[in-house]
Amino acid sequence: MRRTVLERFPAGGPRGSWPAEEFARARRDEGLAAEVVMDLESDAFLVVVRQHNSPDTAV
Repeated sequence: MRRTVLERFPAGGPRGSWPAEEFARARRDEGLAAEVVMDLESDAFLVVVRQHNSPDTAV
């Protein structure tokens, strides 16, 4: 299974602001299984979608 990053958001946003969650919600409303994960190395929230590898795809 692979994950594709759709967008990244800095972790230091204004208090009460959740732009990564809002972006992910909009993608879910479009039918994508978007989720938010934290990238500790870059101190950013990533909006990602998981993609299953087809049996013909080499990993």
